[in-house]
Amino acid sequence: MRSNLSYGDLPDQYSGREDARICILPVPFDMTSTWVKGADKGPEAIIEASANMELYDIETDSQVYFRGIFTHESVLEKHSVEKMVKDVRKCVSSQLQSGKFTVVIGGEHSVSIGAIQAHAECFGSDITVLQLDAHADLRQSYEGSKYNHACVMARAAEAAEVVQVGIRSGDADEFRAADRQRTILAQEIYKDKTRLLKALNMLTEKVYVTIDLDVFDPSIMPSTGTPEPGGLGWYETLDFLRMVFERKNVVGFDVVELCPNDNNKAPDFLAAKLIYKLLSYKFEG
Repeated sequence: MRSNLSYGDLPDQYSGREDARICILPVPFDMTSTWVKGADKGPEAIIEASANMELYDIETDSQVYFRGIFTHESVLEKHSVEKMVKDVRKCVSSQLQSGKFTVVIGGEHSVSIGAIQAHAECFGSDITVLQLDAHADLRQSYEGSKYNHACVMARAAEAAEVVQVGIRSGDADEFRAADRQRTILAQEIYKDKTRLLKALNMLTEKVYVTIDLDVFDPSIMPSTGTPEPGGLGWYETLDFLRMVFERKNVVGFDVVELCPNDNNKAPDFLAAKLIYKLLSYKFEG
């Protein structure tokens, strides 16, 4: 990613490292994805799109960038998923120790592993990881690696309790191993929106949110490595996440798996806007 890019293209007074309350950490990694490649281009596409956002959020009547949003140098490990996980964990831990609310942008979903580990270390074992995703990602190992993007929630479950929302795809063994009481399928949400309240009620006070963009329906988010039909809509997702941010202490989040398409910039903008909305919920909601 070009070093001169920063999230929101903010004036220097709101994007400096020292005074910023928020840190954006890009991780342009795409090594273990198994179908459409290109998630390593996701962070740059998100940041480029963010330069075209209006910085006033109508819903919260706020401009969260006044809190300061610093864009960290990218984690640039390209060849070893194990090394990338360690590098992300170290970098996120450093930002948390500095008191910054840290947002990781990927990159394939494996970039979330180190971020989740760092938050669990910082905030304690009573943290819950809330996963919004089309895929269960509960394989213990895949293609010879336990850090494959298909294993991210198995690794997350080693550090914290997990609640899964929007799931609509997975291997039979994954679903046999999953805690079905803590897994809210997209089909269940379609039939009964109150299922989202069940997910909310299972969360502990402190929550880390990991969002694979394929949780959204491909009609609004086609730019993912493995798009699945039957996903969530924009407003129902925001309504749910706003409740989470209002009722719980969200300590961090990530947004991953954008595979940008030069012929369709709308998904890039959706991802950039989603990050800004969640920051608005966190600090201004």
